[in-house]
This record gives sequence, structure tokens and C-alpha cells, in this order.
Amino acid sequence: MSTRLARLLHLADSALPTGGFAYSYGLESSRTFGLVQSESGLRNYLYSFLQQAVGLEVPFLNACYRAALPAGAEALRTIVQEYDAQLLVPALHRGSLTQGKTWLRLLHSFYPAAGLPALGEWLAAEELPLHFVPLLALSLRRLEYTLPEIHTLYLHLALRDQVSAAIRLGCLGPMEGHRLQHEFYAIFDDLLLGADALDHRHATRSAVLLDAAQMLHEQVYSRLFQN
Repeated sequence: MSTRLARLLHLADSALPTGGFAYSYGLESSRTFGLVQSESGLRNYLYSFLQQAVGLEVPFLNACYRAALPAGAEALRTIVQEYDAQLLVPALHRGSLTQGKTWLRLLHSFYPAAGLPALGEWLAAEELPLHFVPLLALSLRRLEYTLPEIHTLYLHLALRDQVSAAIRLGCLGPMEGHRLQHEFYAIFDDLLLGADALDHRHATRSAVLLDAAQMLHEQVYSRLFQN
């Protein structure tokens, strides 16, 4: 159990070159256009961001986890196509593909006997995109992690990258940022309550202003992040 936990914590390490650090997911443009103007505004932004992650990404994590290859190939094809279709912001679409390819390559270097390249090969053969969320679920199922563990890991990655972006944008200092991240872990259980029952048919967007900010990112005069 200790080894299992240590390996999962390693996958959550910000030093791993998975590419998540390069994306602000709308935070930079939200700050530029006045949607985030204070620490309380940042808290509201983070809560909305995590709510949308649970409502939109977690259902696809669940669906991909349950439709694992080879038995779920037909269902998985539809799920990945639907996930690709809902990524409407070009920068987020590109970022998801970059992270997916990097994640798969990284995990294969850690677990060469797990057959992880077969996931990428199947997606390529089916002419399906290698998005991060589907590959996260499929790869960690092959490594025998549970769905609740994947939920927690995904929310941690999402929160960590947003807080890191806030620090680099000067929204708050490093100590304040990490204290805020620590405080937000207290709501993970509430956010994920009932999340196991969701699948891709339940996926919903709940943060309209966040989506608008992501679309406006390309108009930011000086960009620190890809998105």
C-alpha cells in the first residue's frame, strides 16, 4: 500500500514534464479582462473551475475507465469522439493532445511492461485523438488504480496547475497560494459526492464566464500561458 501511494504521489508531482504547467485555462484572460480582481474573486474562480471539472471531465473519466480495451472498444470510440467534440477552445484542444501524448510516453517509461503504447496505437488506428482525460483513465486502470483515486488525482492536478498559474501571474504570493491550495482540499469530498455514478451522458458545462474567458485568451496582449 505504501508503494502504491508513493507511486501515485509521484504522478502528481509538479516536476513531472506532463505539460499542465503551460496552461492557465482561462485564468490569465479572466484576470486581464477583470473577471478576477481580488483574492475572493480568485477563490470563486477556483471553485467554479473545480465544479466544471467535476461536471464535465469526471463523467468522461468514468466512462473511459469503464469502457476499457479491448471489451469496450465500440463504446470507447463514441466516448472519445464526444470528448473531442466538446473541446471548443482551440488552445485547450491543442493542450489536451499535447498532455495526452506526453502523459502516455512518460508512463510507458515508468511501466514498460504495462503495454501502455497499445492505447495510443489503438486510438491512432481508429483515427481518434489522444486526449489527456481519456488516456488518464485508460492508463491508470491498466495500472490498477481505482476510480476514486483517479478522481482525486485529476482534481489535484487541476487545482495545482491553477494555483501555480495564479502565483506566476502575481495574483498572490507562493505562501498564500499553497495555503489556498491546502484549504481547497477540504471541499474535494463534497465536489466528488456521487461522482462515481456519472458518465459521459451526464457531462455538463457550469461556468459560462470561464468558457468565455478561455475564448478571449487569444486576445490577451501579453500571454504568459498557452491558455
